[in-house]
Amino acid sequence: MYEAVHAYPDGDATVARQAMTAARYGYDGIVVRTRSALEPPDGAESEAAPTSPARDPDAIADEYGIDVVDAVEVDADGPREASGAVGNHRSEHTVVCVVGGDDRLNRYAVEEPRVDVLARPNAGSGGFNHVLAKAARDNGVHVEFDLGPVLGETGGNRVRALADLRKLREIVTYYDAPHVVSANAASHLELRAPREVVAVAEEAGFDPEWVREGLRAWGSIAERNRERLSGRFIEPGVRRGRYETER
Repeated sequence: MYEAVHAYPDGDATVARQAMTAARYGYDGIVVRTRSALEPPDGAESEAAPTSPARDPDAIADEYGIDVVDAVEVDADGPREASGAVGNHRSEHTVVCVVGGDDRLNRYAVEEPRVDVLARPNAGSGGFNHVLAKAARDNGVHVEFDLGPVLGETGGNRVRALADLRKLREIVTYYDAPHVVSANAASHLELRAPREVVAVAEEAGFDPEWVREGLRAWGSIAERNRERLSGRFIEPGVRRGRYETER
């Protein structure tokens, strides 16, 4: 299972610290959805970074025994800006997410096959309906279920977050749209072990296996896109390579 995290400079911990904590919690990998998270912080070592080569994803993967997936999260003012950013980053990052939250961005994301994940569709004033669910299904865009507010908020904010997630789940599951699950951790202190994420979601009425499927989906997206970014991929079912011929 994978967790999708934010890291420095968008988050409060380095990629290395997030990876070290996630590995200890039993994750198979992390998806780092921060545009410049794999670059050194102003040439200086952060107090949160346990080792000096920690910004290199391959070095992190080797050191902590956990997959580190390079991702980008596009947070744009509107569909036009989002489209330009997706076009710029699609060939450079393994996973491309678009932050939703209003009707225009939610619709753009699910109708754009180059987008892997519609992140936080309930974050703003926008809604998510059956039309968007069908588009997400048809275009293979995963809808994110962000459990961060459920884990971190209290009182009315937590109740509203749960209500939004339950409504979103009903629509997504009814139309069989793909989904991912995360705690949306901006710090290693906000990371939760997979069993904790599943347990909290189960208490909120979510099927445990459905939650696990959403955690595994990040890894499936990364595996698929790494193949597509390789020189062997031409189109689904077609690969470039050398093949033996009968004589």
